[in-house]
Amino acid sequence: MPFARFEWMIAWRYLRAKRAEGGVSVMTWISLIGITLAVFALIATLSVRSGFRTDFVQTILGTNAHVTVYKSAEVDEFGRLDRKIYDYNEMAERLRGVEGVTRAAPLVRGQVMGNKGGRNAGVEIYGITGENLKTIPNVANPEEAFGDINRFGEGIAIGSGVARELGVSSGDRIKLISPNGVKTAFGTSPRIKAFEVMYIFKAGRADIDRTRVYMPLAEAQSFFNREGAADEIEVMVQEPEAIDELQLAILRAGGDRTQLWTWTDASGGFLRALEIEDNVMFIILSILVLVAAMNIVSGLIMLVKNKGRDIGILRTMGLSEGSILRVFFICGAFTGLIGTALGVILGCLFALYIDPIFSFVNAFAGGGVWDPEIRGLYRLPAELRFEDVMTAVVLSLGLSFIVTIFPARRAARMNPVEALRYE
Repeated sequence: MPFARFEWMIAWRYLRAKRAEGGVSVMTWISLIGITLAVFALIATLSVRSGFRTDFVQTILGTNAHVTVYKSAEVDEFGRLDRKIYDYNEMAERLRGVEGVTRAAPLVRGQVMGNKGGRNAGVEIYGITGENLKTIPNVANPEEAFGDINRFGEGIAIGSGVARELGVSSGDRIKLISPNGVKTAFGTSPRIKAFEVMYIFKAGRADIDRTRVYMPLAEAQSFFNREGAADEIEVMVQEPEAIDELQLAILRAGGDRTQLWTWTDASGGFLRALEIEDNVMFIILSILVLVAAMNIVSGLIMLVKNKGRDIGILRTMGLSEGSILRVFFICGAFTGLIGTALGVILGCLFALYIDPIFSFVNAFAGGGVWDPEIRGLYRLPAELRFEDVMTAVVLSLGLSFIVTIFPARRAARMNPVEALRYE
């Protein structure tokens, strides 16, 4: 029968034989280590890739709108283009009635300069009600928070990066300076107003934390000359990944001149670039696994050469070509199996303990290995997925088994007379 007990016994004796007896060669150990490292690298890369995408999407969807609803411009009575939403409460109520929509919050947005003492920072103001602010996941339940979000109506809420840039903490007052301020007979003069910082949040993305400031909606309307109007409506849905299916219903609920800007429109370019990079990295690491598996061929060819006499004796004793093929196939496949198992263990441990590992690397390198201001994330994310591990296992074992067949066939087709001619 195929893969009979004696075939396993012969293969095992060849694998554990000493080098002086023609056993496992240095090339076999090299192939074992190579496959282990290749599988480890593949699983580590796949886990970091999955972690990057998950972390990016979660921080984007946990802080920003899944869909931004706004109005197209129309000419007002003074001949100026006007894009403000005047019936924002009614419009928000209609949007909440769309099946799949979980939240619709009117917003007033503007860019201003934040000032505290001699420090300045460009910030983006989001005018929003206190009730709607508490429904933003990464603001109401951030990684870190200081102050009291329930006192938001008495002041403003700022990101941790803004607080760091201006050197403020909860309870301090900062000045916000808007170039589009008070209109006078001599033109528009900048508007400057001081606000108390009631709440500081760390949303999880450096680019959001260093620019985001939330202001009560009524205060923002007055500050940006938006009395009785909103700039847009922030909509969140149950299934952000399926946002395209809800766009038509949201457009209908919005009414005339409604336009949409989804989170995939805003971040789709980055996600597509990340997907292309993932595919390229997978191909490169698959080639690395193939190169490691090819070392099995070298080791197995050396084993076949050393065991030529044994092959001749086994053939004369009655072993078929199939039995000889399976013996040496087991020798090569066993190397791939052990290397894959060790690589899976190392890769899973790396993904599970990436934070302490990266902290050690960062400390060993003297810090500064990971700059959140550049990458937008505070840590190197990793997410261990079963499908990623199985992809690495199937790829490694498949390549190991395939490349093992060729030297095993060479051993099976060896002529026993030629093998014993000079013995």
